[in-house]
Amino acid sequence: MSVYNQLRLEQELCDAVIRVDNVEFHTHKIILCNCSPYFKALFTHWSTPDSRVFDIPNVSPGMMKLIIEFAYTGFVPVTQDIIQELFVAADRFNVMGIIRACCDLLEKQLTPQNCIGIWWFTDIYYTPELNHKAFLYMLNHFEEIAATSEEFLQLSAQELAKIIANDRLNVKQENTVFRAVLRWIAYATEERRENISLLLSNVRLALMSPEYITDSVSDNELVKASKDCRPILLRTLEAMLDLRTKGFSDSISYNLLARPRLPSAILLAVGGWCGGSPTHDIEAYDVRANRWVNVTNNEEAPRAYHGTVFLDGSVYCVGGFDSVEQFSSVHRFNLGTHIWQEVTQMHSSRCYVSVTVMDGCIYAMGGYDGHNRLRSAERYQPKINQWTLIAPMHVQRSDASCTTLHGKVYICGGFNGSECLSSAECYDPETNQWTLIASMASMRSGTGVITYADHVFAVGGFNGTSRLRTAEAYNPHTDTWHAVPSMLGSRSNFGIAVIDDRLYVVGGFNGFTTIPDVECFDVEAGEWSDVRDMEISRSALSCCVVYGLPNLAEYAAPHHSLHSMDEVE
Repeated sequence: MSVYNQLRLEQELCDAVIRVDNVEFHTHKIILCNCSPYFKALFTHWSTPDSRVFDIPNVSPGMMKLIIEFAYTGFVPVTQDIIQELFVAADRFNVMGIIRACCDLLEKQLTPQNCIGIWWFTDIYYTPELNHKAFLYMLNHFEEIAATSEEFLQLSAQELAKIIANDRLNVKQENTVFRAVLRWIAYATEERRENISLLLSNVRLALMSPEYITDSVSDNELVKASKDCRPILLRTLEAMLDLRTKGFSDSISYNLLARPRLPSAILLAVGGWCGGSPTHDIEAYDVRANRWVNVTNNEEAPRAYHGTVFLDGSVYCVGGFDSVEQFSSVHRFNLGTHIWQEVTQMHSSRCYVSVTVMDGCIYAMGGYDGHNRLRSAERYQPKINQWTLIAPMHVQRSDASCTTLHGKVYICGGFNGSECLSSAECYDPETNQWTLIASMASMRSGTGVITYADHVFAVGGFNGTSRLRTAEAYNPHTDTWHAVPSMLGSRSNFGIAVIDDRLYVVGGFNGFTTIPDVECFDVEAGEWSDVRDMEISRSALSCCVVYGLPNLAEYAAPHHSLHSMDEVE
């Protein structure tokens, strides 16, 4: 193209002059035809073959200059100050390359303050892909948008109803949706109060507490003044009674007032030890429905004492044990295609392994190879499908647990072959060095370690004598551990994960038997609470949290409105 552009700049072999506000651009018809169907039609159908000068109205010379330069170079300098005018011009002349460049920039610049405007804009100038992404962004960031966005207050009643009716609306408490409706109405109360019944019918009222319904919804003057709201409240009470008596059921999932929202992330519990042997069972926890769903894929072999991580739309199962051999193998499960695939093996066999993800790489540390407890550690790069040995730890560790915080890997506790450990260390990938940090207050083998509330939490485990309920948290800024509230029950060799700003512990061994028990810790409330048990009892399982999947609903409780993961509007 550089040859053609040089000819254009020198006005050589040009056969068309595009004139905009008396500014002339000498061009080649064939180049503009290649760039835009508009120019192809202009030169072949809307003019005679000998036409040379073409006056183009309603566009600025600056925009036409950019379009012509793009036709010759394939490049356009999209900046914030011109993006809207450029988008409109590219849309008019159907220059898809510029439209894509504008969409890419707009997508990167989506914020709670501008996403509704971009949604409107991409609806007028038909760009369904970005319109879809802007709508998803609105659903995922609804709480902040409803509280802070000025654009939110400019929505029409129908647009707001469409947003809050969506199963993918990401809210932890349904009360948030009701408060958002009140904020929207309060902006122009007199003209908007008549919309209260339309909006209230799209709030999942039956998911609220009876106290909130009584004190804040039924007693609200807008609700009380609307005769159309009374049958909605009656249906809500019936749905709440159904939820209490039947729990989550298929009939509930059809009821818009009671159906839980689709969660933004799902907790997976993978494999483990169950009934005296390893299992391949995978259960998914839907935090909105408070329900476990069996999503087992029978292609994967049973394994326990392995590590599981989520990376780029896939779950990786690393190492482990099948009651006969310790694995060096690593299997990847594509959550979109439901296909298992073996990737490159580790350098060592590792059961009781500690696994985490940082900066797009998987780290596997320590473990047991069938003969020795290991100090060695290695890192997997998915892009090149390769494991690389990194510096060994200071201490042999199997049955430890690890996490990442502030660009470092932390590993805590474990078993060295003769005793349970209280020591901990961290790895810096920039220096390829391990550094011992302050030891925990308790020896913990089979512990759970996770980053939560900007600390490294070490929970439960086995101290050589008994299973533990206790938990402690490490502050990397002060290199100190402090006690945090104890779990409701003792456990070791369990799954651990953070989802919805709460720390979850899943299954494990309580000293007598494997358990299905699940509980979660809320750092703000400073307390543990029971969560619905898994369907099966197991220990030596591994948990990870998956998110950002177009087919996330396949791993959630049934949502009968979700016929297709693409139908978000």
